[in-house]
Amino acid sequence: MKKLLRIAMLLLMSALIITPAWNTGRAEPEHEPSVPDLAPGAKAAILMDAASGRVLYEKNADQKMLIASLTKIMTAIIAIENGKMDDVVTVGPKAVGVEGSSIYLKLGEKVPLGTLLYGLMLRSGNDAAMAIAEHIGGSMEGFVYMMNEKAAYLGLRNTHFANPHGLDAKDHYSTARDLATLTAYALKNPIFREIVKTDVKTVPWPGEQWHRKFYNKNKMLRFYKWADGVKTGFTKGARRTLVSSATKNGAQLITVTLNDGDDWKDSMAMFEYGFQHFDLVPVIQKGQVISKTTYENEDEEQLCIVAGTTFRYPLTEEEKEEITVEPVISYPLKLVRREQMQVGSARIYLDGELIGSIPLLTRYVKESSVLSSWKQVLVCVMGQGGAW
Repeated sequence: MKKLLRIAMLLLMSALIITPAWNTGRAEPEHEPSVPDLAPGAKAAILMDAASGRVLYEKNADQKMLIASLTKIMTAIIAIENGKMDDVVTVGPKAVGVEGSSIYLKLGEKVPLGTLLYGLMLRSGNDAAMAIAEHIGGSMEGFVYMMNEKAAYLGLRNTHFANPHGLDAKDHYSTARDLATLTAYALKNPIFREIVKTDVKTVPWPGEQWHRKFYNKNKMLRFYKWADGVKTGFTKGARRTLVSSATKNGAQLITVTLNDGDDWKDSMAMFEYGFQHFDLVPVIQKGQVISKTTYENEDEEQLCIVAGTTFRYPLTEEEKEEITVEPVISYPLKLVRREQMQVGSARIYLDGELIGSIPLLTRYVKESSVLSSWKQVLVCVMGQGGAW
């Protein structure tokens, strides 16, 4: 009876398994469509998907350039990760009267770190940057060391910081690609996301009876419907610089423009290109069965292999047909004794190029009766939520 049951299960699986549309072996197009210059005013630019890090458009993206106040993206994320919003920061002499944009700090004022962060990112206060740096790093030099350590950790190979505010300095530079990578990392932090999407922030001020209002200099929040950050910048050497983010239909894109006299327009053009030509596709859903075969452990229990997480990736219509998935089992399935045990990974390829991987987990197929076994096979084959 047990043998007949297994045969019935295999026959049922053979009838139910549907080959994914992305694994059809469709030939790639002979000619790739050309992409116009989406940022004609920029010396360097990039468009990146925030979740996957995929670059959708680039122009001189690895050219080292002055970056002005885009520096403060790094200043902010280091402060958020190493401090608390209600930490009290005492304003020192080096933070008073710093050249350029200011929130007009006074010597000896005691200001919450959170207030300084809003002043840093909305008003681009250079004095706020110095106060934050001395509080978090012990000194400006100590903080700059932390900035460069973080840059190395994030793999920003063409970036070096000399100060926390972005005023032009020797050995202070980055690239469009590195800034997009940094921003994608920072946007994973909920505090950072909340600050950079804020249009106006009203804060109480220590020692004063009235509140202060910080109005965000980032006009993209008003110019572009889907915008939700991030930072503007300008110095005489760097000229106009801008990092923007926008979220539409669950997809978040990042643009960077460096030395761009028409940065608002160029950023919006890149966003429109990205949202129109790419869909954030759930290539694999959590719980989806990856292997078409059921397995058996030493206790003669039936197993199937399912995706441990969902994998999403921005794809054009043509690219959706060029995705392949390769399961790699690294643990002996005979020794599996429980569900949700990781036994390998699934590698995801786009036109033969590895774009990511996810963990593979086990799921039992019970054999209490022929009817219930067929039901379990249906669940195993279709996956949670009807995947495939």
